[in-house]
Amino acid sequence: MDLEKLIPADVVPGKRKKFLRLLDRLTNGTGRLMLFAGDQKVEHLNNDFYGEGIAKDDANPRHLFEIASKANISVLATQMGLITRFANEYPEIPYLVKLNSKTNIIPYDEKDPYSQNWYDVEDVIEFKNTSGINIVGIGYTVYLGSEHEHSMLREAAQIVHKAHKEGMLAVLWMYPKGRFIKDEHDPHLIAGAAGVATCLGADFAKVKVPYENGKFKPELLHEAVEAAGNTGVLCEGGKKIDEEEFLKELYEQIHIGGARGNGTGRNIHQRELNEAIKMANAIYAITCENKSLQDAIKILRSGK
Repeated sequence: MDLEKLIPADVVPGKRKKFLRLLDRLTNGTGRLMLFAGDQKVEHLNNDFYGEGIAKDDANPRHLFEIASKANISVLATQMGLITRFANEYPEIPYLVKLNSKTNIIPYDEKDPYSQNWYDVEDVIEFKNTSGINIVGIGYTVYLGSEHEHSMLREAAQIVHKAHKEGMLAVLWMYPKGRFIKDEHDPHLIAGAAGVATCLGADFAKVKVPYENGKFKPELLHEAVEAAGNTGVLCEGGKKIDEEEFLKELYEQIHIGGARGNGTGRNIHQRELNEAIKMANAIYAITCENKSLQDAIKILRSGK
């Protein structure tokens, strides 16, 4: 992939080489992003970190940083406050700061969601410059279909533009949510969300997995990939499932559906450390190393 074609025009001339080097390093030259999602401690409270089927390692947020420091990933996406608590011990991890988050306490059918940014991009840049922490990008969630979407769209547009001016990546979580959304896995709706992300200038859009009659088919991604243009489509990882089943779906998302990466959290961090590292490495191999499904499964089943 010609990565120079992916440099947005609002990356100022003095930052273009920096942006290109960053994109090349994070995607291993493929243009694909392996985003390790660690923002669920707010989004899902402790439901994703403690309970049946979840490794005991996951109860402590340090687990996220241990995985990210030892596994192959593109970025660890999480809130800036969590980064400040651990990044002094793990400064080498590439961090993507998630600027907004909300809990899941209030049901979407009771009140349309609004997730306002906690920090400004300028706050992140100042933190990056004064701390030396390896912050490479900015993330933000937009809930399309919410009565508050106009506010989130404006915030997202400003955040993407400011991130680009600094030569950083901008990733948008594009999730249709609220009382007016009947099926958040509708392929046509997901394609619309991906197109909005492009209009906001995002480098990558993290979207729901499209379903037809409750099932995933990789061809269902084609509309979203086309709608996104040169914005890369990342499918969310979803709930923890069988490792080989997950890797097969991921391979199909990329090599049949045309996705340019993935945003995976629970299917990595809900496993004990060694298994989580192998799972992350297998995901990275498919996403950023052009490895086959069989190669990824070998990584998963290896003793290392």
